[in-house]
Amino acid sequence: MKLTARDLARISRGTLADYEQRADDFWEGTRGHDVSQNIAALLAAIEGAPPFAILDFGCGPGRDLATLAALGHEAIGLEGSARFAAMARRHSGCAVWQQDFLRLDLPQARFDGVFANASLFHVPGQELPRVLGELAAALRPRGVLFASNPRGPDEEGWRGERYGAFHSLAGWRGFMAAAGLVEVDHYYRPAGLPRDEQPWLASVWRKLPPDGD
Repeated sequence: MKLTARDLARISRGTLADYEQRADDFWEGTRGHDVSQNIAALLAAIEGAPPFAILDFGCGPGRDLATLAALGHEAIGLEGSARFAAMARRHSGCAVWQQDFLRLDLPQARFDGVFANASLFHVPGQELPRVLGELAAALRPRGVLFASNPRGPDEEGWRGERYGAFHSLAGWRGFMAAAGLVEVDHYYRPAGLPRDEQPWLASVWRKLPPDGD
């Protein structure tokens, strides 16, 4: 069923409101999470010499943004929640753009990498091709997009007060290919566990230049 403009506004408003209300608890609950595997996967795929210009898409309170900046990269955050954006600026010292995921305003060919850790699954599938296209346009030629999302049977809907879309590997590949991105790698997290205990699908994608090289 097609989502209307009103539906999409409710999805953004409801999801962001829940994060706003739980911002402090979210920070305390996630600040110690180890996603070094994901950061390493992004950085290893970017070509050329660092430092790199990286957009942390859905940076939350700024944990990974601070890590990227500490590694010497030009890290910029993007976050829909006003409280998270303020926290991210404070925790990282980086610029943070407060933007709704469904109403992005991004510079063209600005970034070597986009780090979308546990964020793109909040984008309804109907809008995902457009959002991925906007992120791809913000990448420089041969730039890299990293995404980690909770995997599932290509279903979406409300989970409590937040909206989420749960993609299979095959379904996710279809979205990314349509955005002109080529797969570099994928893996499941947490590492070292049986597949049915790995709820997260992580993947790395490259933007090819117009000539396809």
